[in-house]
Amino acid sequence: MQTTSPNALNRRSLLLAGAGLASATLASIAAASNAWPSKPVRLIVPYPAGGVNDVVARMFGDALTPVLGQPVVVENKPGAGGTLGMAELAKSNDQHSFAFAAISPLTLNPYLMKVAYDPLNDIQAVASVMYAPVYVMATTAFKGKNMADVLAQAKSSKGVSVATSGYGTLAHIMVEQLIRATGGHFVHVPYKGGSQLITDAAGAQFDLLLANPYAPINALIEQGKLRVLATTGPQRMASFKHIPTLGELGFNKANQTSLFGFYAPKNTDMAVVQRFNTEVNRILLGKEMQQRLSKLDNIPTASTPEAFGTVIRKDYALNGMVIEQAGIKAE
Repeated sequence: MQTTSPNALNRRSLLLAGAGLASATLASIAAASNAWPSKPVRLIVPYPAGGVNDVVARMFGDALTPVLGQPVVVENKPGAGGTLGMAELAKSNDQHSFAFAAISPLTLNPYLMKVAYDPLNDIQAVASVMYAPVYVMATTAFKGKNMADVLAQAKSSKGVSVATSGYGTLAHIMVEQLIRATGGHFVHVPYKGGSQLITDAAGAQFDLLLANPYAPINALIEQGKLRVLATTGPQRMASFKHIPTLGELGFNKANQTSLFGFYAPKNTDMAVVQRFNTEVNRILLGKEMQQRLSKLDNIPTASTPEAFGTVIRKDYALNGMVIEQAGIKAE
């Protein structure tokens, strides 16, 4: 997970991107179409196979192959929170390598570990695709009913234990923002990876869990072992219309989402970037892809490469300030 302002790439930007397809720089796109791609396109996924990032990348790979006229080959390059795969992308120099990933390897991880690339200068943004909300969930260990009860307990001597998928993750940043906003006693319980986190959530080993929705989380919600108390994003989730966002509750800085998109090495020709962006947006604006993403609890977005790049740079700066203020150190 990683930080991004949920209002940065919302439905309005999706519609604007759709309108922009008609007014794109046709000359450069046509030029790229004539010469590119001349061989299979490599799509790096810097995470293990089977996760939502991998699933969505393969959905787009299948959809892009016929329109590009060359196979789009997905390569999983997991490790170090996505940074190994992004390092592989940064050193590519063939005009045919892209990556699909969360923005955290560019905006968050460089503050917390040594990375083999300059996040703002070695990699360029190509197209935003979707954001995933973060659910604030109570385990059966927490007896309160809503976020008001969470805040009341956090301000008591008992405090509230909050589990996340790791130290320095988006969820950890959100916990720090809640502490700063409320002055409450939130005890961060960081895990390394999701397997033990899910097991302990089912076993009520902590009060709250902050996580993106995905199959194991959704299963615990359906089983009643997790209760959603708040979500994040510019609007309420369709599947939880009765649940407020953290923004509605007055916690705008904690109202963060995980943003995913496509990237290319910095030396990739702009005509190629524009062509790839146009085709991604065309697919993303289609009803079928929007429905498929929504079934995965992800909200489709779209933008120009420039707008996506602006979001990444702003997020990088914001994360730096939050990490410094919270005293989060690299592990």
